[in-house]
Amino acid sequence: MKPTLELIAFGTVQGVGFRWATKQIADQLGLNGSVTNLADGSVKILAQGDHHKLDQLVQQIKTAPTSAAEVTDVSLRFIKHDEFKGFSVN
Repeated sequence: MKPTLELIAFGTVQGVGFRWATKQIADQLGLNGSVTNLADGSVKILAQGDHHKLDQLVQQIKTAPTSAAEVTDVSLRFIKHDEFKGFSVN
């Protein structure tokens, strides 16, 4: 089973193209998973892949993947999850 990182991004992350930019980054890194808006205004990212690629994703998310987004905080934890096929925007 591949490592699965759950990343919650807080700040100005909804309505600014954040999910689609996250998908583009994940695709470029070869990660599988999903990205979803949450009711509290944050965005949840589940990403599977090797640790080096997951670290790269975290760094790019922390610096905001779009110019309109502003990430003020992130929450990170590894979870158990079935394997994803591809990366989806929900």
